[in-house]
Amino acid sequence: MGPLITSKINAMLVAAARAGAFAVACSLDLERSTTTVELDATAWTWHRQRYPYLDVCKERTIYHWSGDAFQPVVRFTSSLIKLVPTDWGPPTFEIDGIKMLPTARVSPYDDAARKVALIQPRGKVILDTCGGLGYFAACCLQGEAAEVLSFEKNPDVLWLRSVNPWSPEPGGRLTLTLGDIVEKITKLPDRSCDAILHDPPRFGIAGELYSQAFYAQLARVIKRKGRLFHYTGTPNRLTSGRDVPTEVAQRLRQAGFVAEPSGDGILATR
Repeated sequence: MGPLITSKINAMLVAAARAGAFAVACSLDLERSTTTVELDATAWTWHRQRYPYLDVCKERTIYHWSGDAFQPVVRFTSSLIKLVPTDWGPPTFEIDGIKMLPTARVSPYDDAARKVALIQPRGKVILDTCGGLGYFAACCLQGEAAEVLSFEKNPDVLWLRSVNPWSPEPGGRLTLTLGDIVEKITKLPDRSCDAILHDPPRFGIAGELYSQAFYAQLARVIKRKGRLFHYTGTPNRLTSGRDVPTEVAQRLRQAGFVAEPSGDGILATR
């Protein structure tokens, strides 16, 4: 994987070069590791390849090396999808400017680890309905899950994963499928999963993932006493006009779960 640059890293390199330094230690993989790059007045060198300093480097953008230039980690097909740096290292991503992961007070990776711990992944087959950047899946693997079945419907999000060093690579205990979970879940056998992680986009974007019919499918594929964590966020009912967490809990109960609020979501047991 080539280097990933943010405005913070670019500014560090430029400042060190202007100060006359010949080398500087920094991270080129969004704080997963630290490496040393060589500096001169016009470029910096890493792994024997020279890279330019960026004249324009936006704060909320991550740049990857395309082979001849640094380009933003952005895709635009049906919507604008962008990898966005955070203060914590692991990035978040946005779809049409809407942030998909919490980052204000906690690393999105640590936030995923807390939620995964609720379903106690060790030794379990886990359904990860909306894979996103794969942080749920990564934490499940670290928690010694037996198998993770992850689904993501947007190919542009899968491309972000291929660039993001914090996203787990598929293979082994992780199966990553390109497809809509609303359709794919109907092909899964009854009682085939020990636990479920459901982290859908907000209700206004993907209402089908909050439907009674979909919750019935979740109830069908999970084993008895299996745990489900459903992220809902904490939307302001005064502005949204809905109490989404309460609605979700009620629908899960109708599907056969015992469901109670837990942080920014609902923890349920079949």
